[in-house]
Parts: sequence; structure tokens; C-alpha cells
Amino acid sequence: MDGTITDRFDTSRFEAGRNRLASLAYRLLGSAADAQDAVQDAFLHWQAADRQRIEVPEAWLTKVVTNLCLDRLRSARARRERAAGAWLPEPLLDGDPMLGPADTFEQRESVSLAVLTLMERLSPMERAVYVLREAFSYGHAEIAGILDITESASQQHLHRARGRITAARRRGGGEVDPAAARRVVEEFLAAASSGRTERLVALLTDDAIAISDGAGLARKLLQYDTPQRIAAIARAGFKPTDAKRRLAGGTPAVHYAVVNGAPAILFVLGDRVVGAVTFDVADGRIATVRGIAAPARLGRITEAWRRHEPDAPLIDQW
Repeated sequence: MDGTITDRFDTSRFEAGRNRLASLAYRLLGSAADAQDAVQDAFLHWQAADRQRIEVPEAWLTKVVTNLCLDRLRSARARRERAAGAWLPEPLLDGDPMLGPADTFEQRESVSLAVLTLMERLSPMERAVYVLREAFSYGHAEIAGILDITESASQQHLHRARGRITAARRRGGGEVDPAAARRVVEEFLAAASSGRTERLVALLTDDAIAISDGAGLARKLLQYDTPQRIAAIARAGFKPTDAKRRLAGGTPAVHYAVVNGAPAILFVLGDRVVGAVTFDVADGRIATVRGIAAPARLGRITEAWRRHEPDAPLIDQW
């Protein structure tokens, strides 16, 4: 076969699996930008390899991407960023191919912001085993080959990972009815924007928490851990002010959306997402609120929003 034709064929083989590789990298890194970089690095490895000697390209590429992600997780820069306490996973809009397989509850849960955050408590190796097993259904023999460990070690890493995530997981980790979740979130928004504190408290679980990245301006995540404090912060946060409009660059509309499988509201200015608030709903009430407004975390969701056909905004002008 002509070399040019071979290169085109091999490039097509890589591109056919790009979304799967990106969804693997995103689960491992929690960042769409870093995931894209890892996949592009894998493509360079693919181009440089003797591809005629690669018997199973999918397995070879999975191994390359996984190990590139492990290198990133182990890097001094990554440890500094994540240890600083100012890190939240990058939110992805429903339908984004980087969210990857969603046929089983385990696959959907593995890409939730709740589990991506909990995976920060795992070692890089535990995280890799957990993702390969739970999200991509690899057997322990296959995982052992990808990670160059024994099957027994793979089983032990998975056991520890599941244990740590289960121990840290908040109440209400099961499936949630989408329509019911939307009603709760819309009620929360209505109560927050109208200043009804008692209704806000009633919509929160007794052990609710709220986490915010402070629009990327805070050195550490802002956290609030009682319904009363969360209600007060929500009232203040959803109250428009000139300072907030200046920070956002205008007056955004507020839209309902599904982000990483969870109900969310997006603040949209023109065609740009300037803030995302996601909710974990448990038994008809809100257990966790996450606010993400750092511009570096909103690039991909903005790109997806521009291709999206949204419903009418919940609030036309915030």
C-alpha cells in the first residue's frame, strides 16, 4: 500500500477512536483541556510508532493515553494545583462526546462531578483502575496489561478505590428522575432570586454543602456547610448587582441545563457561558451545590452551548 494512503488509513483509525480516548482521559484528569492535550500527545505517539507491529490498535492507544494521564496526575504541577484546594472538575454539557459511554449507572456515575471530585482522593493508579473497570468494563487481566501490574494488584486497587469513594460519597448517590430534579432546581432558583430564605432552607438536605471556585479569583475553594449559610449565600449570589454585571461583562440570561448528568443552571452572556451551578439532588432535596465560574473551566461548555438549541431562559436578564 502506498505510504500516503497508509498514513491516511492509520489517521482515520485513530480519529475513529478519538472520542473514546478523550472520554477516558477526561475521567482520569477531570479537565477537558488536559484530556484533549493527552489525546493529541497519543496521536503523536501513534504517528511515530511502527504501526504495522501494533496488533490491536484500540488496546495500544488505551494504554498510551492512560499512561500519559498518569504522568500528568503524578507531575509536580498537578499535585500543586490540586493540593491547593482550588480545583473543581471541568463541567461538560449533556451530549458532549467527551462524556463517553453512558449505558450503565456505573458509567454515568463515573463522569458525575461528584465522583470526579471524589476521585481526587485516590492515588493515580487507583484512579486508573477504577475508571478502566467501572467506566470501560475492562477485565482485570486487560487492566493489568494496560498498567503493567499484576491482576491481583488491579483487584486490590479497585477494592481500595471503591471503598474510598463509597465512604466519601454523600447520601443520594442513585439515579434521579430528571423531571423531578428540574422542578427542585427551578424552585431553588425562584426562591433564591426572590429572597425566600425559608423556602431555600427547606429545599436543602440537613447536611447540604455548597462549593464555589470564586470565579477563579479565590486561592482556595469556598465551602459552606449548613442549609442556613447556603441559603444566605444563594440569596446574595443570585441577587444582581452592578459589580457582578461588571465582572460578567454584562447582564447574562439564566438557563436550565444538564451538566455531567446532573441538573444545572448556566449563566449565559450572548453565546458565552460565564458561570455554571450544578446540583446533586437526593430524595427531592438538594444535597450539593457547586458553582464554577473560572473562565479556564468554561471553554468547552461554551463551545458546546454555541451548538446547542436551548430552551427559553428561566430568567431573561439576571
